[in-house]
Amino acid sequence: MICPGSFNPVTRGHVNVFERCSRLFDEVVVVVMHNAAKTYHVSAQQRVDWIERSVAHLPNVRVDACGGLLAEYAVQCGAKFIVKGVRDAADMVVETQMYYANREASQGQVDTLLLPTQEEFVYLSSSIVRDVASYGGDISAFVPPVILEQVAKAYRKG
Repeated sequence: MICPGSFNPVTRGHVNVFERCSRLFDEVVVVVMHNAAKTYHVSAQQRVDWIERSVAHLPNVRVDACGGLLAEYAVQCGAKFIVKGVRDAADMVVETQMYYANREASQGQVDTLLLPTQEEFVYLSSSIVRDVASYGGDISAFVPPVILEQVAKAYRKG
C-alpha cells in the first residue's frame, strides 16, 4: 500500500499515519508526489530524506518519489491500496474526489482508504509548519525531532 503526499514538509501527523499504516500492512511505501499547483521550497529528494529519517524506526516502511500520476505509480508497483490521512470535512471532500479519479485511472485496480487523523494532529498541516518556520517560530511540536533543525532552516525567511 502507498501513502502519497507532497510532504512539504513531513509533519508529526504524517508520521503518525505512517506508523498506523505500518501496523495494518506488511509493506508501506510513502510516496513524495509532485503537485503542479504547489510551490516547493525544497527538492523532492530533500523531502524523501526527511521522511526516511523520520520513519527509520519502521522497518516495513520505505520512501520513494513520483512525478507522474498516482494511479499509474500504484499499478506499476503493484499496490492495491492508497491510504490518505484526513483531518476534517474539507479533506474528506477532496480525498473522496481523488478516490474516484484514482479508481477510474487505475481501471479499478487500486482502492483508497481514508484514515482519520489522530485528534492531537487535527490542526496540523505542512503549510502551518512552513508559515511558523518562515518567521523563526518554534516548530518542535510540529515535526519529528530528527529533522527539526533542517526543516526550520529550510523554511526560515532570509
